[in-house]
Amino acid sequence: MNTSPAVGLGVRLSAVAMAIGMIAAGVSSEEGWTQFRGGPQQRGVAAGALPAELEPVWTFEIADGIESTAAIAGGKVYVGGLDGKLYALELGSGKLLWSYDTGEQMEIKSSPLIAGGTVYFGDEYGRFHAVDAGSGEVRWRFEAGSSIPGGANLASGCILFGSYDNSIYCLKPEDGSLVWKTETEGYVHGTPAIDGGRVISSGCDGFLRLLDARSGKELGKLPIGDYIGASPAVFSNQVFFGTFNNQVLAIDLGDGQRPPKIVWEYAHQERSFPFYSSAAVTEELVIIGGRDKMVHALKRETGDLAWIHTAPARVDASPVVAGDRVFVADQSGLLKALALSDGRVLWEFATGDSFAASPAIAEGRLVIGTEIGVLYCFAGVQARTSASSSGHVPR
Repeated sequence: MNTSPAVGLGVRLSAVAMAIGMIAAGVSSEEGWTQFRGGPQQRGVAAGALPAELEPVWTFEIADGIESTAAIAGGKVYVGGLDGKLYALELGSGKLLWSYDTGEQMEIKSSPLIAGGTVYFGDEYGRFHAVDAGSGEVRWRFEAGSSIPGGANLASGCILFGSYDNSIYCLKPEDGSLVWKTETEGYVHGTPAIDGGRVISSGCDGFLRLLDARSGKELGKLPIGDYIGASPAVFSNQVFFGTFNNQVLAIDLGDGQRPPKIVWEYAHQERSFPFYSSAAVTEELVIIGGRDKMVHALKRETGDLAWIHTAPARVDASPVVAGDRVFVADQSGLLKALALSDGRVLWEFATGDSFAASPAIAEGRLVIGTEIGVLYCFAGVQARTSASSSGHVPR
């Protein structure tokens, strides 16, 4: 692969140093929902709860649709559109701050990563972009061999992402130069997870891979035998994901001496449909949406069924836990809050459109986009009144 020269040589050294420090630690220093699934281990759990009753406080329209899950940091929302543009909006009002055009209207399905004042994301042309979070000016670009639908992660001096060119990449955050590239046997659709110094990737070639984040060296490999479109979630040295062979798996990652192994497998007794949604994982539960029109809550330690919520359409969007509720969105256009304890519906909102993107929750707000191209921001009623008084009202 060829790397392009850095664009925008005036990158602030302080921002670069901050990014490298965060990446070495495997965490983000910004408060918010700064990447797909909320953190390096991709558990899909928000840091805080939301008000009991939510209202849309503003909307923003993107003509060609939204499949990218938004990122929230520093009072701003960042989201990619299928029109090939990345948008930065005020979280409080929905006001457009800037937009960045990838060129040639290349769709953005990749969910943005915010780190050290930079937004990182890929596009369907196979270009990976680093953009200044404050101004929208490009810092650098890198060209992979095919589309990049998944988000990026960061660890050990690496910006990490997978591509449909059957590869996982590690780039230097300051200039986008290639550190290492590891080839797989199929598309890499999801976002790789990070656990310590390990990169965990579940790919369309049916393998779970463990790589060393610094070198790209393979540390372990487990054949799953099924197409995997979801991103893995890591909790307590185990990884959780669903497959296109209608199963949810829990896998022990091993310790270098012990290889990865399957701990439990779950399949619904009657409905047999693929899982495309990524799992949300708490101390007690693994919660995942299915194309069987259900949200499945499984006991984390055993894989036994805790509860099921039946939706009117398939659930491809990934659930997010906030406090004692889990927020789920389905293809019928319903956004719901379910009780974490038993799956009861506590709140719902009908958009009239389908969801491919997942919720992003931070700073007391929930942000999610629909496939027709409406980005919604939900908050409590008091926040809605404030937004309305500034002229940014719901549709």
